Amino acid sequence: MELPLYQIDAFASAAFRGNPAAVCPLDRWLPDETMQSIAAENNLAETAFYVRKGDRYGLRWFTPTVEVDLCGHATLATASVILGIRREIAGPKVVFDSRSGELAVETDGELYALDFPARPPATSPADCSSVEAALGAKPSQVLGVQGAGDCLCVFETQDQVQGLRPVMDRLAAIDCFSFIATAPGLDCDFVSRFFAPAQGIPEDPVTGRAHTTLIPYWSGRLGKKQTFARQISKRGGELWCEDRGDRVRIAGRAIRYLEGMIEVPVTDS
Repeated sequence: MELPLYQIDAFASAAFRGNPAAVCPLDRWLPDETMQSIAAENNLAETAFYVRKGDRYGLRWFTPTVEVDLCGHATLATASVILGIRREIAGPKVVFDSRSGELAVETDGELYALDFPARPPATSPADCSSVEAALGAKPSQVLGVQGAGDCLCVFETQDQVQGLRPVMDRLAAIDCFSFIATAPGLDCDFVSRFFAPAQGIPEDPVTGRAHTTLIPYWSGRLGKKQTFARQISKRGGELWCEDRGDRVRIAGRAIRYLEGMIEVPVTDS
């Protein structure tokens, strides 16, 4: 069975920047183990699979090792395939049904803007002793993210976040889905890095999921609804953000890198 496959650099200012995601359009869902095998073979942080259902789309995301409940950059990449490359629907907006509920993406000039549920951090600090040892630096504050399993680690300077050299085995041993390191930015409102070694992602280049927490946190701290953020991984990424209460808007560019076909064994769904 041959399937189309696209690789898109999401939240990217140019090719080889941002976060690469694979996007695989399907006529029907494949068995979970087949989709997981495709994601493992792609060996990217995320592979997105979608199935059209009338005017909406079912959307699922897989890391090389697990299926996840939310992924921003692969959603943006998928929208760019549907709206910009394949032009499957008329109009500037696509709506997805996912494990995180309804998600929408619309075009805004050269940007694709995600409408995602907000996941604000807890108001009370969490224990940070094990996190400090795993990250190799002491955050000024560590906050949990209710319902998401993420850990928000706040630092005082961008240089501290940039200089982190986590011990991945130690991070993976902590009972937490992922770790978001953040600080005020030098040429933007805030910066971040994202680590999820237990999910098969030692460091994610640019992470939409993390910004569902970062946007409400920094909006409250800075007293502004609209912010501009950078994820300062090696590849780097740019995100235009807006706090909308129980929702957040996360916008960025999508750059096509690869388009082709893959061949997988025929299986029953």
